[in-house]
Amino acid sequence: MKKTNDPSKLNKILSLFWVFFKIGAFTFGGGYAMIPLIQKEVVESRPWITDDDILEIFAIAESTPGPIAINSATFVGYRVAGFFGSMFATIGVVLPSFVIILVISFLLQGFENYRAVKYAFWGIRAGVMALLVKAWWGMFKKCPKGIIPYSIAIFAFIAVIIFKMYNISILFILIMCAVIGLVSSIIAKRRSAK
Repeated sequence: MKKTNDPSKLNKILSLFWVFFKIGAFTFGGGYAMIPLIQKEVVESRPWITDDDILEIFAIAESTPGPIAINSATFVGYRVAGFFGSMFATIGVVLPSFVIILVISFLLQGFENYRAVKYAFWGIRAGVMALLVKAWWGMFKKCPKGIIPYSIAIFAFIAVIIFKMYNISILFILIMCAVIGLVSSIIAKRRSAK
């Protein structure tokens, strides 16, 4: 079994922890708000992962159980530095939220009725919306163009609204979109082979 005392691998593991710790500490709004920051840090700032790889990681992270930010950190960490990279990236993204929630749970009851706190949360929500739109736009630009991908996106959007009205799990939408994408790509490959 290979030992993990390689200084470059250790530096990558510590860098993964620090990058995901910063993302976890300074991103409000949950996992979707973290997507553009993860992409900027691991694709643009550090050449750890390519644009295509990060899109696949986000797709897998979204379709597997658990929060997308934690799943993304786990997948990126594993891709960059193996098991320990995965572990430290995951700890890094979770630790700030855990500590902040712990502190807030003790303090919030005394502050939640202050107007300044309410206005601050309204501002944070607006900022989170901007981050979500940015993440959506970035993923839209990288997705394949054509009638089938656009149809799948419109179908998924309408299905989410309908499924929410009837309290049906959106997991079925992900499965249906995966099946439609798989079948359409198989048909396209067969047509191009002829």
